[in-house]
Amino acid sequence: MSFILALDQGTSSSRSIVFDAQGRIQAMAQREFRQIYPQPGWVEHDPMEIWQSQLATAREVLVKAGLTARDITAIGITNQRETTVVWNRRTGLPIHNAIVWQDRRAEPLCAQLREQGHAERVRASTGLLIDAYFSGSKIRWILDHVPGAHLAAAQGELAFGTVDSWLLWNLTGGHVHATDVSNAARTMLFDVRHNRWDHELLALLHVPDSLLPQVHPSSHLFGETDAALLGAPIPIGGMAGDQQSALFGQACFKAGLAKNTYGTGCFMLMHTGERFQLSANGLITTSTAQATARPEFALEGSVFIGGAVVQWLRDGLNAIKGSAEVQGLAESVPDAGGVMVVPAFTGLGAPYWNADARGAIVGLTRGSTMAHIARAALESIAFQSAALLQAMSRDAVAAGGAPVTELRVDGGACVNNLLMQFQADLLGIPVQRPQVIETTALGAAYLAGLATGVWHSTDELAKQWQVERSFIPTMPRDRAEELMARWERAVRQTVAV
Repeated sequence: MSFILALDQGTSSSRSIVFDAQGRIQAMAQREFRQIYPQPGWVEHDPMEIWQSQLATAREVLVKAGLTARDITAIGITNQRETTVVWNRRTGLPIHNAIVWQDRRAEPLCAQLREQGHAERVRASTGLLIDAYFSGSKIRWILDHVPGAHLAAAQGELAFGTVDSWLLWNLTGGHVHATDVSNAARTMLFDVRHNRWDHELLALLHVPDSLLPQVHPSSHLFGETDAALLGAPIPIGGMAGDQQSALFGQACFKAGLAKNTYGTGCFMLMHTGERFQLSANGLITTSTAQATARPEFALEGSVFIGGAVVQWLRDGLNAIKGSAEVQGLAESVPDAGGVMVVPAFTGLGAPYWNADARGAIVGLTRGSTMAHIARAALESIAFQSAALLQAMSRDAVAAGGAPVTELRVDGGACVNNLLMQFQADLLGIPVQRPQVIETTALGAAYLAGLATGVWHSTDELAKQWQVERSFIPTMPRDRAEELMARWERAVRQTVAV
């Protein structure tokens, strides 16, 4: 029997999951690691902690599954995207903490690039907006602020990677420095139409090409693990950024299919096929996880604070002791009582793209309670996601397609039935939760399995996707539209701050 080991390196934890050839989970292991906040708006991780926690879960999950490395056909890697690591090629040690995707320190550089008129050039090549979210400006910040880094980079002594590259380097004992198209597409340095680094943009950001990993399709034999790590060498056959991996794991292989992942942030992607389409509604264009060398694309919107708003209720307001309590607290009131929470703790992502916005609670009255705030915080995840899907549907129609007719969901917060029902009500379309909600890891497993012959086509994979529960809209459309209008008013107040 074939087993695939998926390494799912996320923003707050590293996980490893073993899947069988039917896409069923056999075992899972998870470890959290430190979040480092040097100052407001800055978020870092220790790259060595990322690596050590990921390796520990890989070892643990093999024991849990009762398997050895020789039982594993292939490894697939999926990762938090945009998070940036620069390390010394000789020592293998990072020269700075990883700068996390949420981090805003490079915004002054991005503002300068926008003011100099580079926005359209960047967008035409990469599909992205100029924003501190993406890796390119983070690389430049590290080179500018670590003494001697520019010189070392120019001399070929340093390597850059998103987290997939960092894990691959360590798994192969420093022998392979590579990435896949879906992660390269998040750097603001990659020409997604032609799947190659853009040398004009590298020059613009003063990033030498000697820093860069080699780019391959997402389903590809990247290398083998060092035998000493897990007990035997294992082929590494798949790599993809977490959101493109989830799109793949949700079997969204064709234009018009969309998914939303409810994690620390929320990330909605709609497959647009082989058509490179720029959004007129504040979304970005990105490469999908690609099983072949042929470019394929998706429209994407990113919500910076999704499930993290529940962590804020727990750790910031002490409103709940554990994240699982939020649904009970929110359901203790019939609605949010007019309260709206806009969790713009690190600015607003798509479709607003306002780095200066800050979080706000509006609509408070003397009768407002913590339960109302908790419900409004939970609903804020659905409001932000609804704004994304509306923008996506407008783009689809403008390009001659049809609006999205169903939304496939995954990620930790999708188990919250209250949130999923409210999401369906706001959208007015069915929200489909699959039987396997670990679709990020499943996508990585699928990519690795395709590269090693466990599966032979995406048609075969599409047949494995099954719905666990459909959430059907019950709210009248005029009520949903009224709520969305109130949400947009609340957002405008936040931006004004």
